[in-house]
Amino acid sequence: MKQALHLKIGQQLTMTPQLQQAIRLLQLSTLDLQQEIQEALESNPMLDVSEDDNTPDATSNDQDNNLDSHQSAAEELERSSPAEQDFDDTPAVEDNWNESIPEELSTDSNWEDTYQSSTPTLSKEDIDSFESNDTAEETLQDHLHWQLNLTPMSDLDRLIATNIIDGINPDGYLTVLLEEIHEHFLEQNSEGSDEVELDEIEAVLHRIQQFDPAGIACRDLSECLAIQLSQLPSDTPWRTEAIKVVNQYIKLLGTHDYRQLMRKTRLKEPQLQQVIQLIQSLNPKPGASISQTAAEYVIPDVIVTKQRGVWTVNLNPEVSPKLRINSGYAGLVKRADNSSDNTYLKNHLQEARWFIKSLQSRNETLLKVSNEIVKRQSGFLDHGEEGMKPMVLHDIAEAVEMHESTISRVTTQKFMHTPRGIFELKYFFSSHVSTATGGAASSTAIRALIKKMVAAENTAKPLSDNKIAQFLDEQGFKVARRTIAKYREAMGIPPSNERKRLV
Repeated sequence: MKQALHLKIGQQLTMTPQLQQAIRLLQLSTLDLQQEIQEALESNPMLDVSEDDNTPDATSNDQDNNLDSHQSAAEELERSSPAEQDFDDTPAVEDNWNESIPEELSTDSNWEDTYQSSTPTLSKEDIDSFESNDTAEETLQDHLHWQLNLTPMSDLDRLIATNIIDGINPDGYLTVLLEEIHEHFLEQNSEGSDEVELDEIEAVLHRIQQFDPAGIACRDLSECLAIQLSQLPSDTPWRTEAIKVVNQYIKLLGTHDYRQLMRKTRLKEPQLQQVIQLIQSLNPKPGASISQTAAEYVIPDVIVTKQRGVWTVNLNPEVSPKLRINSGYAGLVKRADNSSDNTYLKNHLQEARWFIKSLQSRNETLLKVSNEIVKRQSGFLDHGEEGMKPMVLHDIAEAVEMHESTISRVTTQKFMHTPRGIFELKYFFSSHVSTATGGAASSTAIRALIKKMVAAENTAKPLSDNKIAQFLDEQGFKVARRTIAKYREAMGIPPSNERKRLV
């Protein structure tokens, strides 16, 4: 085959570096965007934080004026050379401090009696403030080890207790079998240590189970509740019956089989109701009260307010600082110079302008999409979840004349502050549910109706999924039973047999 060269004309889509940067900034969350801006400020000398409301990008006139000011300042510095300046060798303050020093001190005197200590004394308020600034969180193991150090034990028992505490999970349950701890000590015994019996390990476990919080180091839910009940005062009403229920009939209590439970415990319904109320006052996860996770705060990207009866959307000014071109460095750029320094400044100046333009494009797109969402979901802002309308990405993309992928990037990890709370922009999108009149309802509104029905139901006879579907059909919503079950599970609502109560 003969090789030859041919000319061909064609078109293809390519992503410029500016477009790639704009897309990357568009999909960043608020925290990631702040980190990206901080890195850009540290790496690019042309970027600066604007302290006022001026335009971020400096004009050419500002750059020329700034350059003239730098040159005039340099000329002024040359005119006032160090050789022409007069320096006064006499100190501004008279050195009379040595006159107050005695030639020698008496042997029975203290240093503090003559000289003031340079180390400031800390008051109790200062010490308390230092302790309050300690942000280290106490874990459950730290809390248990602190109590272990206050408990008189032999060295061997303390070593056993340490192994038990290390096997407790954040909820307060012992995840390690006592047999495994026993085998560990048997292996250590082969190396010449003291022999440990399984009964001794269990005795140490019982001592740890008396630590705070109540119910700690339990091996299952039944033991957890029994430990908490045993630590209540002996004259607590229905305490003995509650211990019997959690020890022997915990499964019947979990399945809400109250008839079988009343038959086995020989308690009447009012009496069993008192017993269940006492059990419900206990904590099934005692360790969670100690090992609390730090709260995660969400910074909204847009803020929605109602002004003169109209919902308005504004960008959160605290999300990102206003950037501008540093006019001082930009004025040093010389158009006709091809030196390495000038090339360095030119490249960073162009990168800074691209970065600022990408940020402006991100804010404009976010504001445009948020305005369209608020326009379509004004019923939610006025009436709550039941006023939510069905909406998908294609609806917003068609309204703002953008691609669905762009809408998806804008609404991911972006939050809106409304009078009803802070919501992710993805929250306002939901699927369609057909109505009897041929219209469509939002699945979010259906979930709100299901939640409202469950909250108002009779706990003695909770609503089944079929019954909820019938009620919705009477209101004009065509929802299948399996769809009701899917929505109910998504909201964390248990089935009807588990929602049954005696109260």
